[in-house]
Amino acid sequence: MNELRITMLQTNIAWNDKNRNLCQLHNALSELCGLTEIVILPEMFSTGFSMNSDELAEPIQGKTVTTLKEYARESGIALCGSFICIDNGAYYNRAFFITPNGEEHYYDKRHLFRMGDEQSHFSAGTKQVIIPFNGWNISLFVCYDLRFPVWSRNVDNTCDLAIYVANWPEPRRKVWDILLQARAIENQCYVCGVNRVGTDGNHLKYNGGSAVYSAKGEKTAFVPDNQATHITTTLDLDSLKVFRQKFPVWMDADTFTIQI
Repeated sequence: MNELRITMLQTNIAWNDKNRNLCQLHNALSELCGLTEIVILPEMFSTGFSMNSDELAEPIQGKTVTTLKEYARESGIALCGSFICIDNGAYYNRAFFITPNGEEHYYDKRHLFRMGDEQSHFSAGTKQVIIPFNGWNISLFVCYDLRFPVWSRNVDNTCDLAIYVANWPEPRRKVWDILLQARAIENQCYVCGVNRVGTDGNHLKYNGGSAVYSAKGEKTAFVPDNQATHITTTLDLDSLKVFRQKFPVWMDADTFTIQI
């Protein structure tokens, strides 16, 4: 069986405190060595959803990514999340996927959260990403991307697991739950959403809701609400392929071209 063990790390992010958040991750990884293949963090895991991009941004050669690469190598676990990045003078809400052997994959958030004025502080990404890992194909998305099904569309089953990292506030939690399930059903893939808990520096409250949904829309694993903790679950690629063959909705999907 082609299985994949993933861990949802639902954290209470210390506001603008990179050292504390990196230390929090290190402590969690010490408990997970040998038990999982991927640890998934919330959006902007090292700072919280801050618009202080000019003060907090780092290049991918900076301390945050350098530390993540070290943690991945030491633990033998791939790490996924997002951070505030500067690249060629522009700021990005950049998702990362860093493997234990040093491979690096990045995705820049496409849909910037207008209601939080994110578009005034960050540049939008223009490229989707498919990451090959341990026999699986994985797509990365960030928070607000979840609301846009065209961008998330899984054309010809190129993606087996779609990951959404987020800072999704409590008042809109019902939407988070519904859309994660919808993205899984319509794309016939596993969908994993990882959110934070606690209150951020803008006094927004988060209650979590980190969960994994199967291609049938079943919630197969979840982290308890309002708890800063982690849950590990195993995904089965063989059963996913069987379902796609028995119920090939993807073969009748509409064709389209995304224009940036």
